[in-house]
Amino acid sequence: MPISPEQADEQARIAEALGKVGFVLPGTLLERRLTCTHTGCRCHGDPPILHGPYFQWSRKVRAKTVSTTLSPEQVDDYRPWFDNERHLRALVHELETLSLAVIEADSRTPRRR
Repeated sequence: MPISPEQADEQARIAEALGKVGFVLPGTLLERRLTCTHTGCRCHGDPPILHGPYFQWSRKVRAKTVSTTLSPEQVDDYRPWFDNERHLRALVHELETLSLAVIEADSRTPRRR
């Protein structure tokens, strides 16, 4: 298998970074500010002062979207886990790109005509 020393070093760097990823949470974390149904409320004023913030975490579970409301304290605790998910995806993408470069550079790989 023809892997260059640079490619081996890059793979080792990615593997080391993958080993440092902690907990991960998939999905999206949204901060929402909302209006209510009470016409005299401050959220209907000029300018409106909306209720919130409310934090909503949405993700897919068995092909269905599931949403959960998180408290501000939970968001403070779990935000790094959402960041870890993005970092993990980026590292996997780097590893896939590197792997594709290796196989494309392999002289044994048949070329299209």
